Amino acid sequence: MKRRSTPVNYTEAASVSQPNLSRPAATGRPDPEPVNLEAMTRTSDQVPPRPAEQLRADARQNHARLIAAATTAFAERGADAPLEDIARRAGVGIGTLYRHFPTRLDLQAAVFRSQVGAVCGEGEALLEKAPPGEAFGAWMRSLAGYLVTKRGLSHALIEAVGVESELISSCWMAMRQTTERLLANAQEAGVIRPDVDAMDVMRLVHGVAVSTEKAPERSDMLLSVMLDGLRAHPA
Repeated sequence: MKRRSTPVNYTEAASVSQPNLSRPAATGRPDPEPVNLEAMTRTSDQVPPRPAEQLRADARQNHARLIAAATTAFAERGADAPLEDIARRAGVGIGTLYRHFPTRLDLQAAVFRSQVGAVCGEGEALLEKAPPGEAFGAWMRSLAGYLVTKRGLSHALIEAVGVESELISSCWMAMRQTTERLLANAQEAGVIRPDVDAMDVMRLVHGVAVSTEKAPERSDMLLSVMLDGLRAHPA
């Protein structure tokens, strides 16, 4: 007898787990090592997705094209952009998209993780190539720009997996740690006042991003005002 094949049904159901991670209380101990942004999602059976670097070359290319296409589509049309359109932009079939990302949530999480990694990479590069004060100011603008463009995607993910989920917590931690390094660099150089911490800075940048969502032309001016207030003044 021939064995009948079982059809595969792709769904929009979430396959990203939702662990509840309580935020650690302040202990005075050093912060943990930078988080691994490649290990922030899990499929429904708790088996981690196969890392992109372990795929065949053509599969890696498709994976990268899908993330790039989804990044553009989510920015243009929101987190609910049609998956068929994303596959078409990437030059692959919808079946290929589902093989890499079984649900919309998996694709959203991959884009979110990729973009957090990219913006944090910009911050780390600034540490190497720019004077401390300039690097800190440039990071503030990069972070604000990221928060504005990814606001809709962030909302969709928070609603799906929760603000305390591993995905959201790990991405937030990565941005906080990058902010800490650039802030400490500027404070050690004496160009930023010593009585602020990374969370203060991120709250200020978030405030600018939210308040200028409908008036983006005011963002740079408000960031300049914020930076003026953060600068160290001679005793």
